[in-house]
Amino acid sequence: MFITEHKPRVGVAEPLAEGLSVVTAPNASPMTFTGTRSYILGDREVAVVDPGPDDPAHLAALRAALRGRRVSHVLVTHSHVDHSPLARAFDAPVLAFGPSGAGMSAVMQGLGGLEGGEGVDADFMPDVRLADGDHVTGNGWQVEAIHTPGHMSNHLCFAFEGGLFSGDHVMAWSTTLVSPPDGDLTQFMASLRKLQGRAEARYFPGHGPVLEDPQAMLAYQIAHRMEREAQILEALPGAIPAITAAVYKGLDGRLLPMAARNVFSHLIDLCTRGKVRCNGPISFNGRFERIE
Repeated sequence: MFITEHKPRVGVAEPLAEGLSVVTAPNASPMTFTGTRSYILGDREVAVVDPGPDDPAHLAALRAALRGRRVSHVLVTHSHVDHSPLARAFDAPVLAFGPSGAGMSAVMQGLGGLEGGEGVDADFMPDVRLADGDHVTGNGWQVEAIHTPGHMSNHLCFAFEGGLFSGDHVMAWSTTLVSPPDGDLTQFMASLRKLQGRAEARYFPGHGPVLEDPQAMLAYQIAHRMEREAQILEALPGAIPAITAAVYKGLDGRLLPMAARNVFSHLIDLCTRGKVRCNGPISFNGRFERIE
C-alpha cells in the first residue's frame, strides 16, 4: 500500500504536470520522509503551496525555481514548522484557514496546557483566511480550499484541475500523525470521509511521492484507524505507555513517542464517544478503562 522508495532531487524544481512543479526541502527525517514538498502552481504568475521550513538553502532553491516568474499567492495547508515559516519570504499575500489553533475543537481546547510537540509555527498568521469551499483564482489556475482538520486543526487541502494538494492529511508513504491537542482523531476521521466524497484522481502530498489512487488510500486509512481502535480497546485498562507497547510491538524506538501521541488521540476520541473513561480529567498521564 505504501510507497517507501522515493528519491526526489532535493533543491531542484521537478516538473510534475503542465503548470505544476515541486521543490523538495533538505529536511528529511523519520517524520518528514524525504523532505517537505513545496509546490509551484502556474506559469508566469504562480502560487507557492507550502513554502516550507525556515531553511536558507530551501529558500534559495525556491527563488531559483521561480526566477522570471511572479508569486501572486502563497497557500499554506497548515502551520507546522516544516510547512509554513517561509510564507513571508515572498511579496505575496499568504492564504490559509487561520493561525495555529484555528478550528480546534472544544474537546482539545479543554485539555489545557498540553503540548503536542510536533513543531507548531506559533507566529503564523495568514493575510487572508479561507473557509471551507472558498475558491482562489490566479493567472491560469484556480484552487478550492477544503477544510480537513485532524492532523492539525487549521489544515486545508487545495483542489485544482488535475488533483489535490493534500498536505499532511493523506500521503503515499505513511499514515498521518494525529497528536493532541493540535491533532484530533475525531476530526481526522471526518475529514477522511469528506475526501471520500470527492473525485480528485491524484493527490500531491506535503511529503513523498504523488498518490495515484487516493480512494484506495482513504479506504485503507479509515480501516487502519478502526483496527487500531480495536487493538487499543483490547489493551485496556491501562496507561498510555503500556497501551502503546502492547499495540506497537517491534516499532522503531525513535517513533514510540509519536505512537504514544496517536494512542492518546484514539483514547480522547473513545472517551468523547462514551466507550472509554479516564480516572479523572482526560490527560496523557491518566489511566483509561473501557465502559462496558
